[in-house]
Amino acid sequence: MATQASGSGIGRIISASLIGTTIEWYDFFLYGSAAALVFNKLFFPGSEPLVGTLLAFLTYAIGFAARPLGGVVFGHYGDKIGRKKLLVLSLLMMGGATFAMGLLPTHATIGVGAPVLLTLLRLIQGFALGGEWGGAVLLVSEHGDDEHRGFWASWPQAGAPGGNLLATGVLALLAAVQSEEAFLAWGWRIPFLLSGLLVVIGLWIRVSVSESPVFLAAQAKAARQAAAGVKEKPPVAEVFRTNWRGVLTAIGTRLGENVSYYIITAFLLVYVTTHLGLSKSQALNAVLIGSAVHFVTIPAWGALSDRIGRRPVTLIGSVGMIGWAFAFFALLDTKSFPAITSAVTVGLLLHGAMYGPQAAFISEMFETGVRYSGASMGSQLASIIGGALAPILAVELLKAHGSSVPVSVYLAATAAVTTLTVLAARETRGRSLAPDGSPAAASVPGARTPDHRAVPADN
Repeated sequence: MATQASGSGIGRIISASLIGTTIEWYDFFLYGSAAALVFNKLFFPGSEPLVGTLLAFLTYAIGFAARPLGGVVFGHYGDKIGRKKLLVLSLLMMGGATFAMGLLPTHATIGVGAPVLLTLLRLIQGFALGGEWGGAVLLVSEHGDDEHRGFWASWPQAGAPGGNLLATGVLALLAAVQSEEAFLAWGWRIPFLLSGLLVVIGLWIRVSVSESPVFLAAQAKAARQAAAGVKEKPPVAEVFRTNWRGVLTAIGTRLGENVSYYIITAFLLVYVTTHLGLSKSQALNAVLIGSAVHFVTIPAWGALSDRIGRRPVTLIGSVGMIGWAFAFFALLDTKSFPAITSAVTVGLLLHGAMYGPQAAFISEMFETGVRYSGASMGSQLASIIGGALAPILAVELLKAHGSSVPVSVYLAATAAVTTLTVLAARETRGRSLAPDGSPAAASVPGARTPDHRAVPADN
């Protein structure tokens, strides 16, 4: 019988997903910060500052391009053989690629081979992260009950600011204790090599958790259908055949959230250091403080979505971001550290309102047999047109116009797309994730029956 995780069980599941996701986002965001501060000088030398940064961000974007492919592959096997196995694999791939980056020779040593190797490792990072998000949030979503899913599933979301907090904190510490020459010579390698230790810790925790009971119930149902001669279609093909609207809704829901995050955290480093001429320590410390607030408040937004719905909370963030897109750069232009920190912190608070409910919202759009594939594809396709292009377009707009106004317009426009998408979407709060028609569906304590009554736990 499929059973739900107990209080201590759900805590262990959340810890495994949060720690693993934090490590993977640490690896991914470390590259973004290094692209803005280091890689433009060590792997793309001899260019104008903004041109070198643009080239570094192009390799950064390649990681996003690999994420949908990772979402397809991990989603397919995650829907076939389980969430847990694929999460262990994604952590190994991401950590191995990041550790290898810390060992790379630079352009001064091997010439053009340096950026080529860097790009190859970035592709592996993106492929791994493409499978991470869907598995991590589904493992929690499918273990937890319907009533508190927004809160439980928001904890893996907190892994994004957690990873950014960790990556930015390590870089800020090194920038504070090292000279610019020492940091560029060898100090930048330390955060990448640290990933090896973090992966060992993450694996130790992640292998100890159990598989999703909802997935096991769906797997048993699929086995019965196969025994009856019903041919099963590939999950990716099935999700586009039966739930393409869910994929489009997930893309639109993520667009404004994705763009705003990378403008506020990655492009900010370029804007503050290159355009405003301030030190990288000021930019890193502002992101550090904002990420700490972001980390704490994401679960609060998820919990609020359990009370008032996924759509209203998401709209708080997307509508607020439309206005904040202009206030954000006005505060940066003051060159005041408190103002810069306020700009980042409020921006990340609004982002959290979109991001906190997102795991539950997107999970609830898809049936169990295609949920990993559907959630991963919707999320990762949005990352290409959102996060991958955001820093590149922002740098190009700044280069072309010498002003932040076009960047603000771009940010506000993507937040408007998310607003319109969520207004058109159906509310999903309270939907059961148990496979329809499965006997095990009714045996999951806390699951909701078609008339939305909770099924009591066994005594």
